Parts: sequence; C-alpha cells; structure tokens
Amino acid sequence: MQYIPEPVGPVPSADMGLPEEARRLAEQLVEPLGRRWLHVQAVARRASAAAPAVKQSDRGALIAAAWLHDIGYAPAIGHTRFHPLDGARYLKGQGWPANVVNLVAHHSGARFEAEQRGLAAELAEFPFADNALLDALVFADLTTGPAGESLTYDERISEILCRYAPDDPVHRTWIKAGPILKEAVERTERRLLNT
Repeated sequence: MQYIPEPVGPVPSADMGLPEEARRLAEQLVEPLGRRWLHVQAVARRASAAAPAVKQSDRGALIAAAWLHDIGYAPAIGHTRFHPLDGARYLKGQGWPANVVNLVAHHSGARFEAEQRGLAAELAEFPFADNALLDALVFADLTTGPAGESLTYDERISEILCRYAPDDPVHRTWIKAGPILKEAVERTERRLLNT
C-alpha cells in the first residue's frame, strides 16, 4: 500500500528556525515565478508530513531543503540554467548548512540530469549522500505536481515525461533515473509506515 501524506496547513517553524528562514528565502526567490511557488509550498508541506521518516535531528534540514529545492530557477541566481546546481551554489555562498546545500544540489535525480547536461563535474562539488534524508526529499518532490497537486510517483513521472520532448535532457534523465528514484520514494513510504 502506498503512503502519501496529504499536505495539511502551514509548515511548522521548529528546528532552530531553519525551515522558517528557508521559507522566507524561497518566497523571495520563487514566488515571482508563479506556478512553481505553488509546487514549492506543497513540497514543503509534504516534507513536513514525511519528516517522521528521518531522524529527529534531520527534520529541520529536510523541511528547509524542501522550501529551497527550486530556488535555482530564479533568474537572479540561475547562472548555469541547471537549477539544482545554481540553487546549491547560491546557498553555499550564503553560508547555509552543508546538509541543506547538498540536498538542494542532489534533489530528485539531479546527478542524472547533470550527466545529460555535461555538468556532472560541477555538481560533484557537492557531496552526494544516498540516505533517508535525500529519500524523503525525493518523496516530497516527486509526489507533488507542478501546481502543488498531490500525485503518486508514477503520475508525477508520467507528467514530467509528457511535459518534455524526448530529446530534452529532462526527458532523457527520467528514462534513466525513474526506476532508481522510485526506490527512494518506496523506502520513504516504508519508513513512514513503520513510524
């Protein structure tokens, strides 16, 4: 049985204020992008609901990274036009905690898209950790549609593949990354069922 927590209410601002600080920055950089802001808000709510799947000490970083995962789309910081890399570089330059920076850099299969775009060496600047924390961020992002709607993982991947042409790097990424990221989502679902 698939467990998909529904977004409910605002994201709490616990855990040293990091999520609230992240929310403010995301609002500044992403809200002007329109529909993407709806997605980011819903991903943050989904991450909050998925927080029991990670250690208590990691929950603030998870929620903060959920708020910040798409800031690299902001034109002011989107220098390479590869949003995970641009967002992570910006956050690193602003002194954000390394675990949040690395989550933003590697969210939702960024390593696969970096290969497609010839940016793997640049993304390697940020350590990759295959762990429950990254799994939970993948879960939150890949069960939330582009306008904040709640989707299953399969619905989300289908939506992505329909939105991008087969020769687009994003489409090619999901053909390769899809099965691997589905495992991350399923691991988070199992962790949530066992909490």
